[in-house]
This record gives sequence, structure tokens and C-alpha cells, in this order.
Amino acid sequence: MSRESEQTNRRLLRARDAMDRAYTEPLDVPALARIALVSDAHFIRTFKDTFGETPHRYLQRRRVERAMSLLRETDRSVTDICMSVGFTSLGTFSRTFREIVGTSPSEFRAAGPALPVPTCFVKRWSRPSSLGESSGPPPSSPAPLRA
Repeated sequence: MSRESEQTNRRLLRARDAMDRAYTEPLDVPALARIALVSDAHFIRTFKDTFGETPHRYLQRRRVERAMSLLRETDRSVTDICMSVGFTSLGTFSRTFREIVGTSPSEFRAAGPALPVPTCFVKRWSRPSSLGESSGPPPSSPAPLRA
């Protein structure tokens, strides 16, 4: 990896970290591009090349990830959760949630808490896909571990 690409990756990581810290705020591509020290268009293109999704989709997935946690852990209304994670429209939230998770927010909540399994497995199985595909249920029998 060249020194230049390493610097670019560090700046992109700083911009992504800023998105992680302020995921409830509106996405401001010009401000994120300034953090990465690139133009708006170059930021979007480079972010997608580096992380596999656009900054907008990353922010949506991050918000849905947090909403999933709130739906499981609280009894707050779906509308309240929608607004608290940064969506401004319940319709957009529900559509985006379904695209990423594979169920509506209400169906996700109704499914109840996950079975007690190691946290690393729960995180892998429940993490929303960046491609809008539901990860689905875990396999019925785990693959054998290899040394």
C-alpha cells in the first residue's frame, strides 16, 4: 500500500468515525468530504470503493443497527425509535428497515429476544447487511472449527 493511499484511508476512517459518532444527525456530505480532505464527489466515490457502500447507505445501516437494538431492549414506540436514530419519516424508516433487515420494525420486535448465544455470534447474525439482504436465521448446525 502506498503512503498516499494509506493517508486517504485514514482520512476516510476519520469521516466514517464522525458518522458513527453523529449518526442521529443529518448526513452532510460536504462536511464529511472536508474531514477526508477531498471533493464531495470524490468522497462519495472513494468511500464506496473503500467500504463497499455509499456514505448515505452506511449511515442508513448504522441507524437501522441502533434501531434494532432499541426495538429489542426497550418498549419505546417504533415512531419514537425512528426519530431518535435520525430518520425524519416513519415511512422511510420502515422501508429502509425492511430492505436491510428483511422484516418490518414491528415484526422484528414481535420476534422477541434472541436465544442466549455468544455475543460474537449474535452480532454476526443480526448485523444488517450493506447489500440489503437479510442475514436470515443461523445455520442449524455450525461448521466444524479448524485449527
